[in-house]
Amino acid sequence: MNKMVYIIILNWNGVSDTMQCIESCKRLHYSDFRILVVDNGSSDGSEEMIRKQFPDIYLIQTGTNLGFAGGNNLGIRYAQKQGADYIWLLNNDTIVDEKCLDYLVRAAEAEPARGMVGNKIYYHHAPETIWFAGGKVDLEKGGLTHHTGKDCRDNGSYDTPGPAGYITGCSVLVKKEMVEDIGLLDDNYFLYFEDVDWSLRAAQKGWKLFYEPKARLWHREGAHRKQGYSDTFMYYSIRNRLYFMKRFAPQWMWPCHLLQLKTLLFFMKTALGQGFSAVLRPLKLGALGYADFYLFKKMGVRQGL
Repeated sequence: MNKMVYIIILNWNGVSDTMQCIESCKRLHYSDFRILVVDNGSSDGSEEMIRKQFPDIYLIQTGTNLGFAGGNNLGIRYAQKQGADYIWLLNNDTIVDEKCLDYLVRAAEAEPARGMVGNKIYYHHAPETIWFAGGKVDLEKGGLTHHTGKDCRDNGSYDTPGPAGYITGCSVLVKKEMVEDIGLLDDNYFLYFEDVDWSLRAAQKGWKLFYEPKARLWHREGAHRKQGYSDTFMYYSIRNRLYFMKRFAPQWMWPCHLLQLKTLLFFMKTALGQGFSAVLRPLKLGALGYADFYLFKKMGVRQGL
């Protein structure tokens, strides 16, 4: 395989995770790849430490937090200019298996129409427990998304490669031709749902989304959730689902509103025991998300969260 791959790792005040991710990427067996770190205006000294530790990798400084979509788009544009055949968006809090990229590229090369390839992802703190083994999205249920195999111990049940409903932005290999065809991530989302949006836009244009279980990595997602959900996560989850559903399934907005209510009640439940204001916080953030979307038509970054 001689296809050139750009690995894009987005960093925002996560230098320890990012450096461990880079170290794991440097152990990849694949022969032709470049590592590009996009620093989203970090204030923890990330840029200096990464440049010092890894003087041979590429680093772009955005100067401000552009969000997941905006930061990755900057990296994608750079990779396109450098002639990348493939672009691998990779979360900075991941550790990759040495053969992961080989399997991803091989799967993508097997069929010209495979525009996106995702892989099996485990929890870092529970290395035999699955976090992602393909994704599904149900528009008729209001934009309900689901990770196949999530929280299941890997017993071989999710070892069959095949089509996926969407590929998580935690790890997605994309063909340059697909990006040229459908465009970049929609930075109106800023955070959350942009990967589902990108997947559905690809599928609408005839590109195939594929899950390759032989490609493996480990993700640190999940441990922070024990202390509840952040304001950022709650706000963007609520607001962005509205934007997503309005684009792809406006006829199913009422199921979307019902799903939003269930989501807010879940957020409130997780805040029990943290005080009355913490329990009410999800309702305030949900109302803000609805107001921004319907009244103020405000997308992109939301200041003051």
